[in-house]
Amino acid sequence: MKLVSFEREGPRAGAVVGDLVLDIGSALGAPHAVTTDDVIGRGLLPEAKNLADNAADLDRKHFIPFKGTRILPPVGRPGMIVCLGLNYRDHALEQRKDPPAHPILFAKAPGAVAGPFDDIVVRPGVTHVDAEAELAVVMGRECAAVAEEEALGYVAGYCCMNDVSARRIQREDGQWFRAKSFDTFAPCGPWIVTPDELGDPGGLAIKQRLNDVVVQDGNTAEMLFGVARIISFVSAAMTLRPCDIIATGTPAGVGVFRDPPVFLADGDVVTVEIERIGFIRNRIRVLTEETPWRAR
Repeated sequence: MKLVSFEREGPRAGAVVGDLVLDIGSALGAPHAVTTDDVIGRGLLPEAKNLADNAADLDRKHFIPFKGTRILPPVGRPGMIVCLGLNYRDHALEQRKDPPAHPILFAKAPGAVAGPFDDIVVRPGVTHVDAEAELAVVMGRECAAVAEEEALGYVAGYCCMNDVSARRIQREDGQWFRAKSFDTFAPCGPWIVTPDELGDPGGLAIKQRLNDVVVQDGNTAEMLFGVARIISFVSAAMTLRPCDIIATGTPAGVGVFRDPPVFLADGDVVTVEIERIGFIRNRIRVLTEETPWRAR
């Protein structure tokens, strides 16, 4: 199932069925709007999947056209966004660093999430902005110190993410949190693909295009640490909860390590595409001191 968040007098959870979106809350007969956070957090994924699988039997009033519908971030309020650094060997080598012996973790602020087709908004004075194509894991159940062989059973699904970074700030701060946590610096989506539909997350082509030119071209099979290992490692240190996001790292080709370096400019369009998931596409909008701040 493709679980999507869409705008209809506020965020609502849907299932993509062909060129339509099934309003899950409506189909469930809920007295109020049901969000993707509700579906995941309240354990409603099996019910939602059953509705999607039997969509042909449902009243048409529960459907809206996908085209023309505003698609929102697939998770509205992640408790955490946990990210991995240097999880692709070629990305480590392009930095002239040895591949790590264990996962390297850092965090983005949850407020950085943005929709799959929203603008990436660069605030005044922020420069050297860069993009990173990543496979993101959305957690479906609470887990702590989970064994690697059991870890995938805690996953709600997978989506694309762009781990946007302000490189100058990253260098000046000497750590990554602020540089990677500006509002809109974690666009993701376009939906959450559930494990039963996606299959093995460890063999997916992953690409970044900058203005339709391929600048990253890798495969999740090249990750040093696979999804199950990552979940086990993270959960050994901190409890993972429903709707938490894990960004699994990026392959080689990011702008800061190109020769010469390539950074994002106003009007650029960045596309992150992952096989069997889909793509997100975001335009860069650089604000000036005279431009009022608006994320959307």
